[in-house]
Amino acid sequence: MANFSRSGKKELPAITSSSLSDIVFMFLFFFMVTTQLRKTENKVQVNLPEASEIAKLERKDLASYIYIGEPIRTLQAQYGTDARIQLNDSFKTVTDIRDFIAAERESMSEADRQFMTVSIRADRNTHMGKISDVKQELRRCSALKIMYSARKPSE
Repeated sequence: MANFSRSGKKELPAITSSSLSDIVFMFLFFFMVTTQLRKTENKVQVNLPEASEIAKLERKDLASYIYIGEPIRTLQAQYGTDARIQLNDSFKTVTDIRDFIAAERESMSEADRQFMTVSIRADRNTHMGKISDVKQELRRCSALKIMYSARKPSE
């Protein structure tokens, strides 16, 4: 019988890192594609008021946001410093709220329309007359589930 012997110990080859950059870029591309970024750009300054009782929204995807406040500094030269209403990415008037609510309802499924909530994010210095006008227009278009955004009081 033949006797086979090893003359030396073989070393394991080093792990190559040539494909590591491909894997990193693949992960980076995956997360860039699947991450959902902010839907709207804030064009008004909103310093939320404090509230004693706060409840979180159960499903934020069923919420439509109305921002009320004075325009940011870069837009104050164009729009002034009076409180404005922002719907999606543009300034609108109270009469445009009806079209906004109709478009938001159309984008939801039939089963979710009854759970739609309108969240009013108003600056603490906004006059209540502007907010009342928004609420009256929401009543006219049957958007009766309204939530005011607020922050916890600082201790």
